[in-house]
Amino acid sequence: MRSATLAALAQTGCSTLPSAHHDHVDAHVHLWSSDTHRYPLAPGFGLKDMVPRSFTAHDLFAQCRPNGVGRVVLIQMSFYHFDNRYLLESIAHHPDVFRGVAIVDETKANLHDTVKTLTSQGVRGFRVYSEPEQVATWPHSAGMKKLWTYAADRNLTLCLLTEPDALPGVHRMCQAYPHTRVAIDHFARIGMKSPIRRKSVDELCRLAECPHTYVKTSAFYALGAKKAPYTDLGPMIHRLRDAYGASRLMWGSDCPFQLQDGQTYANSIALIRDRLPFLTAEDKQWMLGGTAAKVFFA
Repeated sequence: MRSATLAALAQTGCSTLPSAHHDHVDAHVHLWSSDTHRYPLAPGFGLKDMVPRSFTAHDLFAQCRPNGVGRVVLIQMSFYHFDNRYLLESIAHHPDVFRGVAIVDETKANLHDTVKTLTSQGVRGFRVYSEPEQVATWPHSAGMKKLWTYAADRNLTLCLLTEPDALPGVHRMCQAYPHTRVAIDHFARIGMKSPIRRKSVDELCRLAECPHTYVKTSAFYALGAKKAPYTDLGPMIHRLRDAYGASRLMWGSDCPFQLQDGQTYANSIALIRDRLPFLTAEDKQWMLGGTAAKVFFA
């Protein structure tokens, strides 16, 4: 009876805590192909931007599978811009493993149809570049208003690549669209360009007031000391856990960038799994898979 009940809960998305070793979910990975003829780069990008030259599903599996990661959220790569084909083809080849976060042009008249088509192909969210000057335009942008509305209507997630100075504007937008689910990428890049400042962490924690806001604890290689074991990020993660609860935090490697300059995939996941004693076993289950499964795979 218990097994049947758990199976039923899993089918409805109510049981999202991972239980098996390979149930970890990486909430943030980029893939791209070396074939720039088939998948041309967007204007303004060149081969110099493709570092490494390619990062395919095969390359990813060599990293994630030995570390117990069985499912992955793919984030559209910047140099493909609105051409989501490689993302969609990767999902189609591994439909049980991948879900996608695409990039769309919110100014286009066919935005609704584009969103509908992409979601039918495994896309569960949209990446939005969210620098302060961009966020300042959102309340007056018809396209952005539509995107935030469509996301709420279709149970999709807007993944914001933002920074500390933009957080007040992001907060206002989340308050204006309280039913839109938002995931803040990479701790809002706190500690990337400057030391980790309490004021910035305070602002990120205030976003927890908006109940559909999540944070990706990701891109450890780029923040704070920028080197393993990354335990200097522990106090910020502790505060976020207390503000949001672990069920609104999700770990992401930000591969392949996590693999550069001697950094490793294993060290990224180990920070959450092994190195922060304030995280409970249940916290780790949520952060290493349960939250991302609930948001992107349910």
